[in-house]
Amino acid sequence: MIERRRPSRLPPRVWDSLLPAVLLLDVLIMGAPAELPVAATLTAALALPLVWRRRAPLAVFGAVAAAAAVQWLVDVQLPADIALLVALYTVAANSGKRVTLAAVVVVETGAVLACLRWATDGAFLTPFAALTAMVVAAAVLGLNDRTARAYAEAVRDRAVAGERARITREMHDIVTHNLSVMVALTDAAVHAQHRSPGKATAAMLQVSETGRQALTDMRRSLGVLRTGEPDAARHPLPGIAQLEALAGQMCAAGLPTGLDIDGGHAHIPATAQLTVYRLVQEALTNTFKHAPTGTHAKVRIECAAETVTVDVTDTGPATSAVTHAGNGITGMRERSAGYGGTVLAGPLPGGGWGVHTRLVFGGGPAAPA
Repeated sequence: MIERRRPSRLPPRVWDSLLPAVLLLDVLIMGAPAELPVAATLTAALALPLVWRRRAPLAVFGAVAAAAAVQWLVDVQLPADIALLVALYTVAANSGKRVTLAAVVVVETGAVLACLRWATDGAFLTPFAALTAMVVAAAVLGLNDRTARAYAEAVRDRAVAGERARITREMHDIVTHNLSVMVALTDAAVHAQHRSPGKATAAMLQVSETGRQALTDMRRSLGVLRTGEPDAARHPLPGIAQLEALAGQMCAAGLPTGLDIDGGHAHIPATAQLTVYRLVQEALTNTFKHAPTGTHAKVRIECAAETVTVDVTDTGPATSAVTHAGNGITGMRERSAGYGGTVLAGPLPGGGWGVHTRLVFGGGPAAPA
């Protein structure tokens, strides 16, 4: 297979040098011998500053306008006057509206003076209208270019902000959950080290595995995990299939957790499955951190053709349930909103805490929670 190479882009300075070169060449070829020195000098004064128009648009505009004034005084007409329009366009594309308006006034004044001196047979209105149209077009094109660049920059900024928010949510969920589990397992291992060394060893092995999982998830979220690394195969992107392991991890840490998955989930996109996993993980972490010993948790997932419903409940007392609220709930709402869902979280009528949401991934309208 032949690889096609993308054509190299010329630097902006090269493009800006093309018009001065063409204008100078035109004067050298088409200019009358008697007027050639003056015409070539004025053309150079008008066109050469355009080479630096991107770096210093106002200074270049001033230099071109001054050269045009000298040209008018010595009464020489040149094609290089187009440099004024290019300089005006550059000012409009890089400056505010007031500066652009001032530049338009300068160029329009020059158009009036040029028509008064060089209009043939006293026909002032037609050339003046044509020149005015070109002045307005140059300014409008420059302003439109400036607006388009500002819009593109705003879009990039929003994308960067969204990516930072996504990484922040991922880091919060990964660090909070795994550190809570590791602390609980370590405490259990310390208490069991004399009475039941085997359980202590198993708990510490679970701590080690949890730490590796956290490191892998963090590196994956930051985009630095290579697909060829062993951890990439051992720790796939978390989804509904990994909820069983998550429930087992919570049981090992001291929170008995039941799991009920209704319906197949093979058709659910990986990103939606990751959202489900993080929602369940955050809800269980909140229960693990705030509910007293003896609390049980229940996770129920209902998978449909275009939706997936998530319910996480616990049996903690109502007095402790209110402490579940916080940044974790905010993160869950942001995740759920990406799939048209609304998180309902709060104390249950019979005691405990519940989290409910329904994600829509099939393109249909979000079902009411």
